[in-house]
Amino acid sequence: MPSPTRSRATAADRAAAGAHSMLRVTHGERIVDPSTGLTKLDLVRYYAEVSPWALPFLRGRPVYIRRAPQGIDAPMVFQQHTLDMKNLKGMDPALWPGHDPAISIETAEDLANVAQLDAVELHTWNSTAAAIAQPDRLVFDLDPGDDVDWPRMREAALLVRTMLQELGLQGWLKTTGGKGLHVYVPLRPEFGYPVAKAFTEAVVRHLATTLPQVFVAKSGPRNRKGRVFVDYLRNGWVQSTAEAFSARARPGLGVAMPVAWEQLDDVTHGAHWTITDATAYLRKRRRDPWAKYWTTPQSLPAAMRRLGWKPAQA
Repeated sequence: MPSPTRSRATAADRAAAGAHSMLRVTHGERIVDPSTGLTKLDLVRYYAEVSPWALPFLRGRPVYIRRAPQGIDAPMVFQQHTLDMKNLKGMDPALWPGHDPAISIETAEDLANVAQLDAVELHTWNSTAAAIAQPDRLVFDLDPGDDVDWPRMREAALLVRTMLQELGLQGWLKTTGGKGLHVYVPLRPEFGYPVAKAFTEAVVRHLATTLPQVFVAKSGPRNRKGRVFVDYLRNGWVQSTAEAFSARARPGLGVAMPVAWEQLDDVTHGAHWTITDATAYLRKRRRDPWAKYWTTPQSLPAAMRRLGWKPAQA
């Protein structure tokens, strides 16, 4: 996990964000979201302004980006590597043997450059360069069926939280910017990806078995009908999740927002915040609901025992 000092924006981050909010944007008039008329300039400004909050979640992690060169209603590109694109930085190639370097976002300038390249979404791995093969978090992605209303989503999130608490684990909540919710569980990087993925699958299958009227452990629209699929597949090697403060390439350009569990009753949907109001909300926020996330790395063996599950391999 990042150190506590990295959980806060530095003075340099804030200064860089201010400087890059004045940057010159190429093709800034291009419409990114036809449903709202939001432009590339709007998106670049959002990422410049939000960088002090976003960078602690991006630093040290391989990043994938979803680019929308012609807007989100046209074909988009999900890009995992730098591919010699101008101003796009890469991580150490040794971290991903046999592949081109993954994208790296370490500074406000990096984030601005990525936005300049028409990136809408930012996705990250569950591990950092410090221990690339050992994830430092688990992600439970609550993906509702089309007929699942928001009160049922709130209920599902609270049930996941209760399940984790029964296992002795704390989870932190964020909106996805899309339809659902994410629950992050910070970890000590002590197990490899196969164990992390298998453990989260075991938790999800237990939820689906115990509460089949709420949860399903199989993906697909038919399986999600009236229920919530808790996606554990994002915990596999080289898989990724839309990171905190990422915009989403959906009508409205919602953003993924870390929130307190106590806020859940006030959140109306997964895209409660968008690029038009997220930074104003953040400036007015009195406390960081994820402040303790950075200093609460948790260990899995006790949780495994409580679940009655044993990894096939460590």
